Amino acid sequence: MDRIITITSAQNDKVKAMASLLEKKHRDRGGKFIIEGIHLILEAVQAGAGLESVVYDMERGVPEELRSTLAQANGEYEVIETTRAIIAKCTGTDSPPPVFGVVRKLEADPDALYRANGLVVVLDGVRDPGNVGTIIRSADAVGADAVVLGKGCVDLYNPKTVRSTMGSLFHVPVVEGDLSELLPAAKAEGMRLVGTSLQASANCYAHDWRGPTWLLMGSESDGLSAAALAQLDDRVIIPMKGQSESLNVAMATTVLLYEALRQRDFG
Repeated sequence: MDRIITITSAQNDKVKAMASLLEKKHRDRGGKFIIEGIHLILEAVQAGAGLESVVYDMERGVPEELRSTLAQANGEYEVIETTRAIIAKCTGTDSPPPVFGVVRKLEADPDALYRANGLVVVLDGVRDPGNVGTIIRSADAVGADAVVLGKGCVDLYNPKTVRSTMGSLFHVPVVEGDLSELLPAAKAEGMRLVGTSLQASANCYAHDWRGPTWLLMGSESDGLSAAALAQLDDRVIIPMKGQSESLNVAMATTVLLYEALRQRDFG
């Protein structure tokens, strides 16, 4: 392991810079974000992400699961030991993790949006970080080609979003963009746009998911915007047998993605 940097003052410039990443404007300005916990550190290293720093609690010591990983850093990223109070300041949590990292923002390949027979999840105004993170995780699980976050969605690098992905943001390309531009471009590339609607006549199990598809999902409170609805080629509904009024957007997206997987790989 390279020389370990020890920081014990919350007024240290490096601490201030890391803590500022809790705010979107600083993440955007610096092009960096925070990842928390052993699992996400390992995922970042294995994915070859731009890890800049690994910071651990000096009282607890280097987590056993990370010893060999940090020993092989070879200067690729700095290793910092610090206090639990500083970790809490940088992660914004009352119960700070034993370790966190600073990572450069990811670069998604735009070609992932238009692959032959591709499956892409498109989110329109989904603002809850837990839902967005879970949807990225589900998209990864079924082997979707990409996730698109339209304007009005929560920031991909919001700490709660990052935590909820459980590392899947390192596996599946996530593109942030303007749906007013992306949806017409997708149709021009031959992608079929499918969304949910309570007024739809076709249930999701009758729909053919085997072609190149963009699955559009809106927020729980507002659904898809009028502009997105106008672009749809097909509308489907998830049948409800019980008395539940609806599923949350992450659950609904997962149901649809797994139906697509069933038809494509097990039909």
